[in-house]
Amino acid sequence: MRVVFLHPDLGIGGAERLVVDAGLALQRRGHHVSYVTAHHDRRHCFPETLDRLPVRVCGGWLPGSVCGRLRAFCVYLRMVYAALCLLLAPGPPPDLVFCDQVSACVPLLRWAGLRVLFYCHFPDQLLTQRRSPLKRLYRAPLDWLEERSTGAAHRVLVNSRFTGQVFAETFPRLRHRRPDVLYPSLDLAAFDAPSDLSLAEVLGAPPPPHILLSLNRFERKKNLRLAVDALARLLELADAPVGRACHLVLAGGYDPRNEENGQHLAELQRHVASADLTERVTFLRSPSDAAKRALLRGCAAVLYTPDREHFGIVPLEAMYCGAPVVAVASGGPLETVLSGVTGFLCPPAAEPFAAALLRVLLEPELARAMGEAGRRRVVESFSFQAFGDRLEKVVTEVVHEAGG
Repeated sequence: MRVVFLHPDLGIGGAERLVVDAGLALQRRGHHVSYVTAHHDRRHCFPETLDRLPVRVCGGWLPGSVCGRLRAFCVYLRMVYAALCLLLAPGPPPDLVFCDQVSACVPLLRWAGLRVLFYCHFPDQLLTQRRSPLKRLYRAPLDWLEERSTGAAHRVLVNSRFTGQVFAETFPRLRHRRPDVLYPSLDLAAFDAPSDLSLAEVLGAPPPPHILLSLNRFERKKNLRLAVDALARLLELADAPVGRACHLVLAGGYDPRNEENGQHLAELQRHVASADLTERVTFLRSPSDAAKRALLRGCAAVLYTPDREHFGIVPLEAMYCGAPVVAVASGGPLETVLSGVTGFLCPPAAEPFAAALLRVLLEPELARAMGEAGRRRVVESFSFQAFGDRLEKVVTEVVHEAGG
């Protein structure tokens, strides 16, 4: 089958990782896979999109915002334009279009007679705030369009049972639809690859005994301040030798085009300085895959701080690499992290996070057992093979369903 992935910005993030993995899974099963996107920065993307997966950029000339505003409208416009480019492209039409994040283009694709699978990472309308009547007025038609256009897809997938519940609450007109859950997965072979970087090379200095790692984009919704506050509280609870051995690494995606990334990184740096933790915290922008592997394999624990996260791939990466996970007890981690077995699920506050981290640091046998249990859990429940098999089944069903 010919499958085209339609995605707004093929950069680095959880949504991008999923569509890249989905393309690789279908490609390995003999299907012809390609991507259409409005933006693809070859310096800020997953390496598979440079050499293994063909990418066509359409609509990059369209603005991403108007004077820093109307971002959602501009993204919707870009996706509709990219869909038009897909429809007008020479050659046979695709058997299926896999669309995600923005559904505004789905009715156009349906009108053209294409089969459409829409992957809902999370309802777009819940990713913005409405603090003024003008903002609510602006969002009203976009919210209406999101619900109607999402319902136009032949099949809807979500990334977790939690997102499925939110989907039903957010789109009351679509309650008759039953989205299928397709959990993101890991390409285990990529994480089994030998690391060509040492921790010292990644950090630029000899690594401390206990590295606490946070892997998240520099966005306010990721609640990264919680990791800093948990470290501060841990240092108050721990004995001096344990405290002196602790060091927090805040690593994650950083896009210089994204104004919030720069602003929030500066906010975090000021927060670290005000807590007198400058010597105990390292910031890493957009670490390479090799650097991520070195960090995950060498850390004492991974802190996962987003609240009500849609799914969250980082806990899987951490567990497969043998690191205990301390995560907020909400959203996707409730379906991936087994509290007390592969890590700890905690309220989003510094005190419980610090207490969980202290147990990991003071009980090495517990930490080792959690790491082993986490690796088994990923292999058994979230392998790339299981992900690909499930996706192949859904894609085949959508393409061969009667009608349209």
